[in-house]
Amino acid sequence: MTSHVTAPATALADQLPGWVSLLRAPNPGPMTLDGTNTWVLRQPGQSLGVLVDPGPAHAGHLDRIAAAGPYAAVLLTHGHPDHVEAVPALAGRVDAPVHHAVADGTPLHVGGLTVTALATPGHTGDSVCFLVAGPAGQRVMLTGDTILGRGTTVVAWPDGDLGDYLTSLRRLAAYDGVPALPGHGPALVDCAAAARFYLAHRQARLDQVRQVVAAGVTDPAAVVAEVYADVDRALWPAAEWSVRAQLAYLQRSDPQ
Repeated sequence: MTSHVTAPATALADQLPGWVSLLRAPNPGPMTLDGTNTWVLRQPGQSLGVLVDPGPAHAGHLDRIAAAGPYAAVLLTHGHPDHVEAVPALAGRVDAPVHHAVADGTPLHVGGLTVTALATPGHTGDSVCFLVAGPAGQRVMLTGDTILGRGTTVVAWPDGDLGDYLTSLRRLAAYDGVPALPGHGPALVDCAAAARFYLAHRQARLDQVRQVVAAGVTDPAAVVAEVYADVDRALWPAAEWSVRAQLAYLQRSDPQ
């Protein structure tokens, strides 16, 4: 049986590039781990930075974001409230355009950095990762909730789609040696290694679900009880989203 993953998918990044800063929101929980990661990117010598995922509308967090400005742009990896709730509250404090659901392959030249959007649907339909080219050839990948710093993410069915998610992970598996800056949890040293780990884990979970369905268990809640028995019951509602996504995927890929 595949165990529930609570450890990082690959080695942690011991040190962030000097032009990357983390402002972690004070909203820890089972789904948000230590809290939502708000990332600030600032090219050396540039006054304007880039803000990624402002997070929840927490007064103290908003103050820290404003103090770390000014910004050339605000980027959003996806539309879940724990990543975007702060956007309206920041409108009067941060004078920067907000970029949400940026088209795949779109290069944004902001604050002296080149940011390329990679459409990575799966966790949600609108999930995007951002490949950022910084100074001295350094690159980082902002992964939102597509790849987390610890554990594995939820495919938020019905908006999320497992087939899309597997395709997105295969795409991210091409970025060997590029650090991953996730939406929750610590930074990872290698985006590609994390993506490959996630792919293996998802395939193992799918095999488990196939076995359970073949044994006649098809109700999503019952599948959760069988396949995710090692998971804290507080997470079972979220696990059911993933199970529903898995069942929909299997109905398409394993026709009877």
